[in-house]
Amino acid sequence: MPPTHPIFQSAIVRPPASNFADGLTTQSLGAPSFEKAMQQHTAYCQALQSCGLELTVLPADPDYPDSTFVEDTAVLTPRGAILARPGAMSREGEVHAMRPALGVFFDDLAEITPPGTLDGGDICEAGEHFFIGISERTNPDGARQLADYLRQLGYTSDFVDIRGVRGILHLKSGIAYLGDGQLALIEALADHPAFRRYEILHLEPEENYAANCVRINDYVLTAAGYPCFHQVLKKAGYQTLPLDMSEFQKMDGGLSCLSLRF
Repeated sequence: MPPTHPIFQSAIVRPPASNFADGLTTQSLGAPSFEKAMQQHTAYCQALQSCGLELTVLPADPDYPDSTFVEDTAVLTPRGAILARPGAMSREGEVHAMRPALGVFFDDLAEITPPGTLDGGDICEAGEHFFIGISERTNPDGARQLADYLRQLGYTSDFVDIRGVRGILHLKSGIAYLGDGQLALIEALADHPAFRRYEILHLEPEENYAANCVRINDYVLTAAGYPCFHQVLKKAGYQTLPLDMSEFQKMDGGLSCLSLRF
């Protein structure tokens, strides 16, 4: 029987620039330490490699303080890729900088066009199906453009409007597909009709940040410091790799944000 979760071989990453703390954030957790962020990013890259991924490491880009969050620049599928159009206009140049790196691996790159906006962090792949978040960064037009492109590639999709959900910037701040028909979900999303046919792994409200975990082949990368959710994953049979994400959390970032996986 084929696996019911994506099998990854490669990832693109970009370390934070020295002005990382100048990026956008909705959090009030204090300014991140650049030195500590670099240590955490190095550990993250080592974890990806330990899961069997070959990394393309792009140079830090001080022109865009948020550019370490490479996931927002594109949506990658086994059948094709689409360049995003970030909802924060200060980040639009990150997409142009990512285009050459993606061109090495994908022959054709589609792209979201105005008036559509779309952040990759709002897109959750669940096998042959995609959840497309409509948020403050991804607007309905961008969501429709992506849905149309995915349909051409043979995928289905659902829209999930999170504009009324407090505490999450992107859809994937509150959801992760783990394979085997299982979703990690914060309680604010657990009753959404798009998720009815899935088995839900619930998070305690005080551990909502841990929802942004990443299934990488045989492992689930998780944010360290969330013992209840770690137990939920362990009980469900997953091998976890906990990683300290404190400095990226201060800038609205999570585990999925730091790589483009394919």
